[in-house]
Order: sequence, then structure tokens, then C-alpha cells
Amino acid sequence: MSLVAIITARGGSKRIPHKNIKNFMGKPMLAYAIEAALKSGIFDEVMVSTDDVKIAEIAKQYGAKVPFMRSEKTATDFATTSDVLAEVLAEYEMRGKYFDEFCCIYPCVPFLTSDILVKAEEKFKCSQADALLPVVRYSFPIQRALLLGDDGYLKYREPENAQKRSQDLEPSYHDVGMFYFCNVQKFKQKRNVILSKTILLELDEMNIQDIDTLEDWKIAEMKYKILKGV
Repeated sequence: MSLVAIITARGGSKRIPHKNIKNFMGKPMLAYAIEAALKSGIFDEVMVSTDDVKIAEIAKQYGAKVPFMRSEKTATDFATTSDVLAEVLAEYEMRGKYFDEFCCIYPCVPFLTSDILVKAEEKFKCSQADALLPVVRYSFPIQRALLLGDDGYLKYREPENAQKRSQDLEPSYHDVGMFYFCNVQKFKQKRNVILSKTILLELDEMNIQDIDTLEDWKIAEMKYKILKGV
């Protein structure tokens, strides 16, 4: 089974300018995704999809391939991850290169390791699933979530679960926004990375961090220092 890592690194970050190549703890943010993918040894190809020449240069410096640049259509704020992936796979096929599976990796994942990718790939390979999604468990049961009513007073979203013990409620998870393993043909049918047969890989809260704002960036730095002992 052939497997490609597709790292999606657009150049037009608004809230944190040049986020994908901004220095994070000594090297460009993008480098962490590339290094984890290459070190895992599970990919036939590790590529970066970008519209930005500088990002492409840094990607190549760290060992990734940039066989073609992203089109204007998929470089806008409105293009989805699925749009980018479909374009990459189609471009490869036009060049006579086909893959059975892909792993879409986001560029701002300083906590991603080769071990996580290897574990995810092994679990995906041994399953009958169409996709694998890394998730983290909600720390508080969402069945006991509160809503603000029209009268201005708080109320339980699910009153029937208000008095139940946390351990008696089914755990809920959310996407950590790090990577997605998918079967290529199933993806092409649905144009989505979360498919009908999607399995999970649960990660620890300390090993994930959305980085959308400068505050997020600072939190990520603190977590990194704790994890790495620096």
C-alpha cells in the first residue's frame, strides 16, 4: 500500500503573519511536521502543498518535496482542506503517480512526533476503516453543558443528565486538528476526511494545541518547554 504525507501550508495567515514558517522554539513551525513525517519512515513521499515560494524553500530545506505549487483556487481563505487534498491527488495522478492512502498533516503541529504517526498508521492499517482521526477527550461531560435561555437564565442542555455521575456518561471527543489518515478512493467519493468508517486515536491534552492566535502560540511554547524540559 502506497502512502503519501500531504502537509498543507498556505502562505496567507492573517491572525499570526507567516505562522507556518514563524520561528517556534528555534526552528520554523513547519519543520516539526516535516521532521515527524520523515522520521516515522512510513511514507513513500512527504510533500508540502503551498502557494508561497518562501514556504516551499523552507520545506525543501527540511527534506520535504514540493513537486508543484498550489493553485490560486485552493490558496484562498475559502478553500477547504478537502479542496486542497483533492487537487494534490489529482495533480499527482496527472503525472502518473497514484497512492492508496494519504495522511494530511497540518503545518502547525509542534507536538506531533514520529511515534504518534507510526502508532496511527499501524492502527489504521490493521482496521477495516476508511479513515483515522486523532482526538482528545472532553475534560468535562458535554451532556451536562449549560445554555443561556431567552429569559437570560442558565439551563442544562440535557436536563436528564444533570444529576448523573461523570463516569456514568459516555465520553465525547473532539478533533485535535493535527492529521488525518484516509483511504484515497473513499476520500475521492465523499470529498471529506471524516468518513462513515472513521476510527480514532486518542491523544493526551498536553500533546495538542490549536495555534490560531498569539495567545495560543504562547500557550504552545509553555507546553513545549514543559514536555521537553527546557
